[in-house]
Amino acid sequence: MTALPQWMVPPRAEGWFAEDLDHLPEAPRHTELIDGALVFMMSPQRWWHGHLVTMLTVALMQQVPDGVSVGREMTVRLDARNRPEPDLLLTTLPYEEDRTWFAPEDVQLVVEVVSPESAHRDRTVKLHKYAAAGIPHYWCIEDENGAPVVHVYELDRPTGAYAPAGIFRHSLKRPVPFDITLDLDALTP
Repeated sequence: MTALPQWMVPPRAEGWFAEDLDHLPEAPRHTELIDGALVFMMSPQRWWHGHLVTMLTVALMQQVPDGVSVGREMTVRLDARNRPEPDLLLTTLPYEEDRTWFAPEDVQLVVEVVSPESAHRDRTVKLHKYAAAGIPHYWCIEDENGAPVVHVYELDRPTGAYAPAGIFRHSLKRPVPFDITLDLDALTP
């Protein structure tokens, strides 16, 4: 058996912490921290996923109001042991070239585009963790025969959990976190 590369060995007995991600330059792109464990994409990314994320980024950038920015593939430091990387997020912070993560209070919306290898994390683990961190809006986008289907959730502040706010096919119109209108059919070829 081959020894693990040094960067894969946790720096302490308790495992990994959120700040450790900034000191792992050898780690694969898209490395996340979930419950103190490193999670990185090992399977090749599907073209559908990448294309959808790109088109959605452009569509949202055309609609965001002043003071809101679209971030792509940036981690959110939920707590000391969790730093997931949503496909997209909307933040109220201005662009800062050296930023490597966002705090939950600076994020209005997180978007996960479900891949076969991330399905469980996107549908359950991240759904609960983003809500517990207080992020007001969560979209989980599924592939339904090549077409995007957006499952929209809003944070119910009294319970600290997400409440379903709709399932959208073909088009999406939402008044929060700002007025958003999307032609979902136009996001994929």
